[in-house]
Amino acid sequence: MTNINSTMKSKNIPNVYKQAQRFANLTKELIVSGNIRITKNCLHKAEYLFVIGTNEMKNAIVNVYVFSVTNFMELHHTNIPHFLQKTLNSEYQKLIYSSRI
Repeated sequence: MTNINSTMKSKNIPNVYKQAQRFANLTKELIVSGNIRITKNCLHKAEYLFVIGTNEMKNAIVNVYVFSVTNFMELHHTNIPHFLQKTLNSEYQKLIYSSRI
């Protein structure tokens, strides 16, 4: 019985990758609306989640959030290093490098 309850509860909680995508979508909406202050707050929060997160959360932040947001920023000619803090900027550089290989 415990296994059924725990399985049912886990199905109600969106996985970390879906949450990262929702967070990326919110950040992109803020960029479009020109709300730079809150956009920077979102990027700082992503940095914080990356630093303190589990391996799964770190993977979601890089492979979903950073990938989605930076691609969007590139399309809108945004100065990405200006917005990303040190750790996420480093992860962004790794994404760029790995895509060129």
